[in-house]
Amino acid sequence: MRLLAGFLLSLGLYAAPPVTALTVHVVSDTGRPVDRASVVVRFVKGRDKLKFYKKMMTTYETRTNQDGRATIPPIPRGAIRVQVIATNYQTFGQVIDVDEPQKTIEVKLNPPQAQYSVH
Repeated sequence: MRLLAGFLLSLGLYAAPPVTALTVHVVSDTGRPVDRASVVVRFVKGRDKLKFYKKMMTTYETRTNQDGRATIPPIPRGAIRVQVIATNYQTFGQVIDVDEPQKTIEVKLNPPQAQYSVH
């Protein structure tokens, strides 16, 4: 048992993956903060060493405060998908690479486009 534990420790499998403290700042096209916007952050790319390289499924859903900010708990570094949904605005979605300890993502929401008909 000690031999197995020493072997796993020497491989570095017990080391926690590096994480990023993420903040999403949502503003309108005029620069005003958008409150109560739904923010979904999903970790897209990476494998968990502790679970024998099983794909990591980490998703956080939250809403912005009155200042237009949403704070996400520490998420593993790598590619993440950020989606922002707000009433009376177009939906925002983008895949972003994060590799620093703290990151603030600035999201600018546009008003909806006018409807048109093909007929």
